[in-house]
Amino acid sequence: MGRRETREHAMKLLYQIQIRKDDLDEQIRTYLEEEQILESVERDYLEDVVKGVVKNQDEIDELISRHARGWTVSRMPKVDLAIMRLSIYEMRYREDIPVNVSINEAVELAKKYCGEQSRTFINGVLGKVWSELSQNAGEPGTHE
Repeated sequence: MGRRETREHAMKLLYQIQIRKDDLDEQIRTYLEEEQILESVERDYLEDVVKGVVKNQDEIDELISRHARGWTVSRMPKVDLAIMRLSIYEMRYREDIPVNVSINEAVELAKKYCGEQSRTFINGVLGKVWSELSQNAGEPGTHE
């Protein structure tokens, strides 16, 4: 399994976590078992991004809210939110993933799981978030 497929699993798990308020570690463990995600690199990535999104959700949602004009996080489709939260976490906290890859992968997930309007919306919000993050870092193209 490659990073793209593992990212898709992370998005699905983030979506599930929004709906089921069960214990996070238990949900991750069960998901990994059910999907038979056995390789340590994939497990490590999935656990890092899912736990990272949950831990930093308030900050991530604030970034989304600032750049999603006319929308509140509570009104957004949960799949859209899962995709954006994952991508923003990667942009903000994962130095091993180029920003353009993270945004492009988010758009690909949106093509697969969302409608045309969501795809455009997600791309626009992520572009604006990256612009803010890169300005704050002072060095476009690098992570904070």
